[in-house]
Amino acid sequence: MADPKGFLKHGREVAGRRPVGERVQDWNEVYPGSMGRALLPIIKTQASRCMDCGIPFCHQGCPLGNIIPEWNDLVFRDDWDGAMDRLHKTNNFPEFTGRLCPAPCETACVLGINQDPVTIKNVEVAIIDRAWESGYVRPEAPEWLSGRTVAVIGSGPAGLAAAQQLTRAGHTVAVYERADQPGGLLRYGIPEFKMEKKYLDRRLDQMRREGTIFRSGVEVGAGSLSGQRLLQRYDAVVLAMGSTVARDLSVPGRALNGIHQAMEFLPQANREALGEEVPDQIRADGKHVVIIGGGDTGADCLGTSTRHGAASITQLEIMPQPTEVRPAGQPWPTYPMLFRVSSAHEEGGERAYSISTTEFVGDDEGNVKALRLVEVDASFQPVPGTEREIPADLVLLAMGFVGPERAGLVEQLEVELDDRGNVARDEDYQSSVPGVFVAGDAGRGQSLIVWAIAEGRAAAACVDEFLTGSTELPKPIPPTARPLMV
Repeated sequence: MADPKGFLKHGREVAGRRPVGERVQDWNEVYPGSMGRALLPIIKTQASRCMDCGIPFCHQGCPLGNIIPEWNDLVFRDDWDGAMDRLHKTNNFPEFTGRLCPAPCETACVLGINQDPVTIKNVEVAIIDRAWESGYVRPEAPEWLSGRTVAVIGSGPAGLAAAQQLTRAGHTVAVYERADQPGGLLRYGIPEFKMEKKYLDRRLDQMRREGTIFRSGVEVGAGSLSGQRLLQRYDAVVLAMGSTVARDLSVPGRALNGIHQAMEFLPQANREALGEEVPDQIRADGKHVVIIGGGDTGADCLGTSTRHGAASITQLEIMPQPTEVRPAGQPWPTYPMLFRVSSAHEEGGERAYSISTTEFVGDDEGNVKALRLVEVDASFQPVPGTEREIPADLVLLAMGFVGPERAGLVEQLEVELDDRGNVARDEDYQSSVPGVFVAGDAGRGQSLIVWAIAEGRAAAACVDEFLTGSTELPKPIPPTARPLMV
């Protein structure tokens, strides 16, 4: 145990962000310099607050099963290399989760029963950033090759985790990505101000040095590489293409110009932030922006629109506003629905809850100019007399995703789908087609980055066992497992 009285002596501290007026002028991360370096003044104290519980519920709160008390203790004792080793035993990409995960481990922290929980997420990112800066993170090439080949479709967090594990197990792994560069959601969905792409690029470089092959700009199933050709060429296939079919809003006026899905808007802004030319870019400059959807994607649209210089930004959510304290019906250690303020919300904009859009209003030229709204009750029924109209020059739909795209590869492979439209799989992550495995949002449905990495690791172990008859890769959670979340 790091410090038996640490949790009594110290309160919770989190990383400080750059001033709002400074950070909205650029696309850099909202934290000053290296987040890990910025955290060092507080991180040892925060690690000391870990109680080394007899039953560490943070393990169950984390889909990866991170060995959190152990690396907290190692950080407190200044054994940073040992802490990184512990962290990497369960998580291939802690610099991603340390920046992007909503930290269900923290809401499961035993200290959180009656105090503020340990700052687990900040400790995690401090460990890995320091490890990279010290040169301790190196490629881990396999000692021998199995002679088996695996195709991973999709280079988001699930695909990357599966690919790295399988490469290290000695298989020849090719990762296919239809975009021009690998990274999937991490590259083109997550704004630069939440995670700079240099953290992704250095991991991709590590994976290439280990032997993973990346084939970008290839949409499997749409060209010469069909689903059947894929099965003939490779000994196993991992589907990790994510859940990319966006939920739409079918109300009058939907066909007006100026209404876009979030994933039309955000990838363009990411390319802009990286200095790329973006023809016909969707921009928010000087516009009244309305974002429909109150989740993380909506917040990403908010932060991006702020940096574009929008005239006003309103984020709408049909659900009621959450409370700031844990609801009675969501007891510890479950993940509660709380009112949370992201860095983007600190920067501006308005949030409105229990609101439903009834109509998009257009001008004479076919462009959206306003939204008609109505307040709804707990049953999502309109409340009479609450109708109103707000200006809108740009509307961004950020209402989530409903499954993987079926046309192309999914149809060609003839894999079965579950009742939610995701690719069905068994306890070993294998689809209805032998040798075809599924990891991440393609099988789970829209979820968290930490679940994607956990499923990529688990699916890799199942693929390794399928190819060789046994596996030494860690095989964490089955796909039917559920976290300590509502």
